[in-house]
Amino acid sequence: MADSPKLDPSAPIQFVINAAAGSSAAHTKREVIESVLRAEGRCGDLHFCTPVQLAAMARESAQRALSTHAAVVAVGGDGTLNTVAQAAHAAGCAMGVVPQGTFNYFARTHGIPADPAAATRLLLRSEPAPVQVACINDRVFLVNASLGLYPDLLEDRETYKARFGRSRWVAFVAACATLLRAQRRLRLHIEMGGGVRDVETLTLFVGNNRLQLQQFGAQPQDTLPGTPGHGSMAALMLRPIGTLSMIGLMLHGAMGRLGEAAGVDGFEFQHMVVRPTLAPGRSEVVVAFDGEVARMRAPIDIRVLDKPLYLLMPQLDQSAIDTSAGVTDVQLTRT
Repeated sequence: MADSPKLDPSAPIQFVINAAAGSSAAHTKREVIESVLRAEGRCGDLHFCTPVQLAAMARESAQRALSTHAAVVAVGGDGTLNTVAQAAHAAGCAMGVVPQGTFNYFARTHGIPADPAAATRLLLRSEPAPVQVACINDRVFLVNASLGLYPDLLEDRETYKARFGRSRWVAFVAACATLLRAQRRLRLHIEMGGGVRDVETLTLFVGNNRLQLQQFGAQPQDTLPGTPGHGSMAALMLRPIGTLSMIGLMLHGAMGRLGEAAGVDGFEFQHMVVRPTLAPGRSEVVVAFDGEVARMRAPIDIRVLDKPLYLLMPQLDQSAIDTSAGVTDVQLTRT
């Protein structure tokens, strides 16, 4: 493992903000971040961009951070964090997070507050620490990746959010609607650890985040102590089931007991190659990673990466954490 990147406190931190520069949301984010920087006597460059510009801006900012011994900071939801993580991991620079999403599993797992001012203050006092990341084909992901039903769920969730607003209840209702009309089945040939499995499933879900799996109640029983996170990930597969069984599955998930539901198969792995059975003439499959949906060419290669992401995160001896900012279930263990 390479040494952790060294930071120069006098170098400007590179903030990548997913918001149009003239919008009211951008103005609010600028005020919050700049006020914290002024109070702490630090400097930073704030780069506002649209979703189309995000990947290029993330790469440019990561390279600038690397050359000046600074950090690049993602300000936004899961998609923004994923895009900036992709650039920071490739460059080898440190990355910080100011979360703006609904669930914020990655930030919460690593003790980062939901409040933007508190998150900005905290990253100014943090040091880079290695955290596990994974990839699906050539794309890095932080929290999860999936095939089948889960990408459908994400697309439905965005439709519901556009109509009813962004909240956890809206996300839950969208998930229920997706599950109740689940029809499409995947036939997968899975190569893993020298063995093979041929399965028929509604979805293959891969988790790289213990907090999300704990809230689902879906941690595999055959995991090594402290994992996923220490060299492995968890996989969940949902066998085809009827409508009544699907309702039971949703209830188990709502109660955080998904792992106890009939039809759910969970296991742990480090590297998996998935070869889906595709219709004649097709070579791509729809996948999801960290809330983003894309098409990827089969076979699908999912693995834990040897190279970590260096994340600005609270140190174990740090006691001044603003729990009023929404960090009431923080785990300060490094994963």
